[in-house]
Amino acid sequence: MSRAALLVLADGRFPAGGHAHSGGAEAAVRAGRITDAASLESFCRGRLHTAGLVASALAAAAVLGVSASELDAAADARTPSPALRTAARKLGRQLMRAARATWPSPELDALAREFPKGAHQPVVLGLAARAAGLEAVDAAYCAAYESVSGPASATVRLLSLDPFDATGALARLAPELDRVADQAVEAARRAVDEGPDALPAASAPLLEIAAELHAAWPVRLFAS
Repeated sequence: MSRAALLVLADGRFPAGGHAHSGGAEAAVRAGRITDAASLESFCRGRLHTAGLVASALAAAAVLGVSASELDAAADARTPSPALRTAARKLGRQLMRAARATWPSPELDALAREFPKGAHQPVVLGLAARAAGLEAVDAAYCAAYESVSGPASATVRLLSLDPFDATGALARLAPELDRVADQAVEAARRAVDEGPDALPAASAPLLEIAAELHAAWPVRLFAS
């Protein structure tokens, strides 16, 4: 295993398409729920413990060999919003292209054939991590960090927020990110024996509702 592969996979410059998505931050900014670094931190904290935990567990389970098809169905069931399901599959398709070019893998090839329009991004992330020789905990950390780094980066653009303040908010969440990654890996290990039903299904109804409203905007800076 080369832990350095994790740096490549988690790098914001990895061409996985995440830069076009705000993780719900654009809708939250317009609604006045994110106005500064403190409210950004609160938003990211909520996202980390809900969508972030679910994504982390799905990614970790994929690394451990749980059926990617079953994980994709589990991701669908945990994503009530059609807009968010569409966004997750678009991100999965883009990540798949980047991952297959970087770490060629029969498992990635098979998943791409099964889901030509894209599998859910966390599932692809897990198989990409597996192809890169990474461990379940690496995929869990990557997914958890993505769940908060995307909104933080988007908010810098949306509010002209000081990047140092946004980065500080992420740094203060680090201990909680550690806990979420640990919870995700523990759940993923249970899923190896018990199936995807053992994975967390933490919900964030406001994110789902905001995603549907955001998808109907005639003009928006981010895709989701």
